[in-house]
Amino acid sequence: MAGTDTMTVKGTAIKTSILVLLVVAAGAIPWSLVDPMAAATNNANIGAAFPWLIGGVIASLILGLVIFFSPRQAVWAAPAYAIAEGLFVGAISAWVQAQYYEVAPGIVFQAVCLTFGTLFAMMTAYNMGLIRATERFKTGMYAAMGAVAIIYLATWVMRFFGSEIPYIHGSTPIGIGFSVIVVIIAALCLVLDFDFIEQAAEQGAPKYMEWYGAYGLLVTLVWLYIEILKLLMKLTDRD
Repeated sequence: MAGTDTMTVKGTAIKTSILVLLVVAAGAIPWSLVDPMAAATNNANIGAAFPWLIGGVIASLILGLVIFFSPRQAVWAAPAYAIAEGLFVGAISAWVQAQYYEVAPGIVFQAVCLTFGTLFAMMTAYNMGLIRATERFKTGMYAAMGAVAIIYLATWVMRFFGSEIPYIHGSTPIGIGFSVIVVIIAALCLVLDFDFIEQAAEQGAPKYMEWYGAYGLLVTLVWLYIEILKLLMKLTDRD
């Protein structure tokens, strides 16, 4: 029987909730700096959130590497990472809200609702045994995530040289289809997180792994939110 010094699913769920609350609290800082009504006609105040975005990205990368190479450090690094991610997500959300305020004022709220709706739907399906992280499933997911990572890396490199991968980043049917596929992949990644947490708890992993499991789940949730937001932006531009 697992003792009080070992990882539990319930403990991981509590710590995930803490991390999500930290993301929301930190995100409120850059969000409050941008007035979407003013920015809709004048982009001057959008730049107020930019330093928070850059700071959040840099801190997230550093803390993510710390957690990856030393999971034991997740006890303190995961909350710090959540705060850094909150600054990044809040800044991105404020920018999108300002850009689409006149045509889709609720775009950020819709993305948040769809993200948590997807989380609860996938959690329900997993708990009911409708979807499981089999070895074949894991292999397929790792291949899909690798393909997405290569595409995004190629996009970043090409933009650095003033170029772009055609079609997939626009509001064309191909671009929208690409975003739908990435959203599905991100949603299915939640199953990998659920499986990791469940397996680690059953094997009696150390208590600090609750923070590590919560961190992994948060990474997927933020990715899913960003991808859903990008999809909604493409659909809005399409109208």
